[in-house]
Amino acid sequence: MRRLNRKKTLNLMKELDAFPKVPESYVETSASGGTVSLIAFTTIAFLTVMEFMVYRDTWMKYEYEVDKDFTSKLRINIDITVAMRCQYVGADVLDLAETMVASADGLIYEPVIFDLTPQQKELQRMLQLIQSRLQEEHSLQDVIFKSAFKSASTALPPREDNSLQSPDACRIHGHLYVNKVAGNFHITVGKAIPHPRGHAHLAALVSHESYNFSHRIDHLSFGELIPGIINPLDGTEKIASDHNQMFQYFITVVPTKLHTYKISAETHQFSVTERERVINHAAGSHGVSGIFMKYDISSLMVTVTEEHMPFWQFLVRLCGIIGGIFSTTGILHGFGRFVAEIIFCRFRLGSHRSTSVPLPDGHTSNHLPLSTDNSTH
Repeated sequence: MRRLNRKKTLNLMKELDAFPKVPESYVETSASGGTVSLIAFTTIAFLTVMEFMVYRDTWMKYEYEVDKDFTSKLRINIDITVAMRCQYVGADVLDLAETMVASADGLIYEPVIFDLTPQQKELQRMLQLIQSRLQEEHSLQDVIFKSAFKSASTALPPREDNSLQSPDACRIHGHLYVNKVAGNFHITVGKAIPHPRGHAHLAALVSHESYNFSHRIDHLSFGELIPGIINPLDGTEKIASDHNQMFQYFITVVPTKLHTYKISAETHQFSVTERERVINHAAGSHGVSGIFMKYDISSLMVTVTEEHMPFWQFLVRLCGIIGGIFSTTGILHGFGRFVAEIIFCRFRLGSHRSTSVPLPDGHTSNHLPLSTDNSTH
């Protein structure tokens, strides 16, 4: 009884077989089929390797939403070198929301030499080259995001030449916490003096001949400081052509949440537009000599997430490659054989029509005899 049930089950499973096996005696192989099979297997192997490389790679997904955080503070990371002595310059932030000077106690004024050493110049030249490539290839920013905390720091190395030259510049570096509204960070002549209606700089004791706002921006970023991230103004160097010159940077800051397989941080991206002009009141060019960075906060927030292809999707794509190539090559092979048979049949038919048979009365016939008999009568 068990054998009978088992036999019925096996017969039922055989009837449900969607992949029937053809006996080998019924299979006909050909050289063209073997060639097409070899091409198909080679293509499958190549595409499988390429698909595996795509599976191993990751990409960045960008999502946009309205930034609803208005209460938190905005951190500004600064590392700027100005070609003037530290006692002649002052840096502070003017908060446009409260029209008051934000505290600049987090900044350090360090006397340095403005000219770089050969090692520092090489690093700055490499950083400027990366900046130029980033402006041409925006997709490189994804590579920088994925390599954050893995890349080397973009800060200039300390001087190692032990130069006896006296410091002729001032390095202003550190960080500030300001309100998350538009503002103006500026470096100009004289130290800032608190004022009920704003602020002022004590510049009367500094002669105009000593004005020199040639500067180098080694680093400027907003939000959490992330090593390896290259910002648009990193490596910028400007040389003043006149004593009374104004450098302006108009910055739009975009809050950014970065989530990769290595880090998860809240930072800020920004775009910048640069302007510079010589202050000449007689010619109608009014203003104050110095370096002005006017920033505005975008109302949109960007969430950048590193994503990876799921394994099931990789299997589906792999099955599609294998099945698609087998089906396509089979169709192309069948179509090729069909075309070849038509061409060869016409060729044979034409050769048969051109064959002539002599008749006893001296005439010729182009028709083939129905049968050929080699026997002698």
